[in-house]
Amino acid sequence: MAIEGTKGPGLTQAELAEEVSHVSTPDRLSTPFGEFEFFDGVPKPESVQSIFDGLDLVRGITAFMNTIPGASLVAFRKGLRTAGVDSPDKIGYTDPKCNSGALWLTPNTETTYGVGFLDLKAWGPTVIEVPAQSLCVVDDFWFRYVADMGIPGPDHGAGGKYLFLPPGYDGERPEGYFTYESPTFTNFLVIRALGGVPAIKQSRIYRLSDADAAPENTFVNIADQVLNTVHSNDFSFFEEIAELVAEEPATALDPERAGTLRSLGIVHGTPFAPDERLRGILDDAARTGAAMSRAILYKPRDPESFRWEGSSWKNAFVGGSYEFLSGGARNLDARTLFHYAATVITPAMAHAQVGAGSAYIYTAEDSDGALLDGAATYSLTVPANAPAKNFWAIDVYDTQTRSLLQSAPYPALSSLDEHFQAEADGSYVLWFGASAPAGKESNWIPTLPGKSWWPVLRLYGPLEPWFDMSWQLPEIIRVTE
Repeated sequence: MAIEGTKGPGLTQAELAEEVSHVSTPDRLSTPFGEFEFFDGVPKPESVQSIFDGLDLVRGITAFMNTIPGASLVAFRKGLRTAGVDSPDKIGYTDPKCNSGALWLTPNTETTYGVGFLDLKAWGPTVIEVPAQSLCVVDDFWFRYVADMGIPGPDHGAGGKYLFLPPGYDGERPEGYFTYESPTFTNFLVIRALGGVPAIKQSRIYRLSDADAAPENTFVNIADQVLNTVHSNDFSFFEEIAELVAEEPATALDPERAGTLRSLGIVHGTPFAPDERLRGILDDAARTGAAMSRAILYKPRDPESFRWEGSSWKNAFVGGSYEFLSGGARNLDARTLFHYAATVITPAMAHAQVGAGSAYIYTAEDSDGALLDGAATYSLTVPANAPAKNFWAIDVYDTQTRSLLQSAPYPALSSLDEHFQAEADGSYVLWFGASAPAGKESNWIPTLPGKSWWPVLRLYGPLEPWFDMSWQLPEIIRVTE
């Protein structure tokens, strides 16, 4: 039998009027996009287009911030193609190491890289053989982690055969391989090997169908090639994203980000052809999104970004998750920060271990909080007993391109450098400026007047004092105007 409930008091007329005020829109509304006019909550005809222009701008900025990882790899592939690495059987490498001639997001000058792209649409199932004692990564075309190979992978540094399958693959899965299915057809490959170039050249990439008689690979030295692998910060950013969306399955991207792109006319199976109005809005969106990304990178507001309390030195990987997850939520600023500054995503980067892997910190300001000026002279003291099992290094980058500063072929110093001079207490004093202070040439990294710059400290094989924070890097000090 139903039970009749007791009525609540409800709202008084005054309380109802207060509630209506919260759910209503005034007839004249001032916004960052202009002043909008309404008649009793309905947009007036003269305001409708302005409202939609604002909506497209918001979605364009959101799309920029959320798809930087994909645009980064589209640009990287384009850059490699201009250098002659234009098919999966070609592997680019940097012998002896990266230099400042190319635009490449924060490469180090201490490691020899091997790079390439898989094309699982054209090739189908593809095999990668990695050399022993290597550190290799495969990421998908949206820059999501697919597999570690080598020391951090299931072969544990012994070398092994890895099989990569295209999305939706339902064919043969032979034994004898470490097998992975990628969400995208295009995949980014990075090879590093303790044995350097000779070891990298032991790598093999071939179709599974050619496994019994795999053809030789072609290796292209891109160290001295002038190329750009950095995504755009204007309307052409969206053309990069449209290229990716056109190539990959509609299921390759999560529905929320795909929906944002769809609202801007970037849809799988449909040509991207914005009219003049939308093209202008998307150019503004990209430039605004880039401005926001630069604030997140160089002046973050998240306390977790900072390595030590009261210090300007920042973590490149915030939160310790290679998926940028925190409490079940995506840390959007952490994802933007990392991908606006760097390439390659792997759990091994997010979780350095004592004596293995590497750790990174960076800054873009001096001890007074001022931006670093290429016309001024600065010093940085690296305290004795830097917690690095192998070695440490500082590389200097261009704040515009996030690539190596073109002040020298190798704008960097390493604890392994033969002429690097230590102080009597074991510390090192580094100098930065357009010219070297007298007698400090061996400890000097040149900068460029009229340009800013930012350094990254890398510890190779970080030791316990890094993890317990008992070792701390002081601030950069401005010495001259």
